[in-house]
Amino acid sequence: MHNGKSQLQQAQEDAEEVGAIMLDNMNKAQERHWKLDDLDERAEALLQKSKVFEKTTRQVKESRMKKAKCKKLIIIIIVVVVVLVIISLVAIICSFVIKK
Repeated sequence: MHNGKSQLQQAQEDAEEVGAIMLDNMNKAQERHWKLDDLDERAEALLQKSKVFEKTTRQVKESRMKKAKCKKLIIIIIVVVVVLVIISLVAIICSFVIKK
């Protein structure tokens, strides 16, 4: 006898204690599994969102580039028109000066 218990009683208590520890470990493993599944789902959702973000940024970049090209074209047209107006004015002034 050990502490007033027979070896059989002690073995049963030890087996119950081990069983409780095993059950606790199984519950913790199941919780970990659920958390990992949740983490996997969140990672997949984040990956999908990042793909959408990448596509959107590409579209915004292309849109800005198109706008920049249009602005450059408009500026070039304005400069050409101004230069043509100046040349026309100079030609008109020169023709008046030459006639006099």
